[in-house]
Amino acid sequence: MADVNRGNRPLSPFMIGPYYRPQWTSMSSIFVRITGIGLLFGAILVVWWLIAAATSEGAFAFIDGLLRGFLGDIILFFGTWALFYHMLGRLRHVIWDFGYMLEVDKSELFAQMMVVVSFLITIFFVIVL
Repeated sequence: MADVNRGNRPLSPFMIGPYYRPQWTSMSSIFVRITGIGLLFGAILVVWWLIAAATSEGAFAFIDGLLRGFLGDIILFFGTWALFYHMLGRLRHVIWDFGYMLEVDKSELFAQMMVVVSFLITIFFVIVL
């Protein structure tokens, strides 16, 4: 039977715009997935570097020069950030699995802190190591 009371139903949460405000937790979850894909490409670069080192001096010189240049510094910085952000995102899910920090305000704060802490750890890691 058709639902004739369509005007009183809530809107879909997937409607972007004035109807729906993305939460920190949902955006954080999306970025955890994006950083996971980014880490896959970073792993491909590492494998390329290792294969080039094993094959020829010219191939190694190309990829090593690319990774040691300005573009490589940017790629490695954001790759390091993606690693720490992804790690903190997985840690958040483990904490949720144990039943902690499931309240909305605590989850939102945790998602905000993931951004801050991941950049702080990355900057510390890049400067010190």
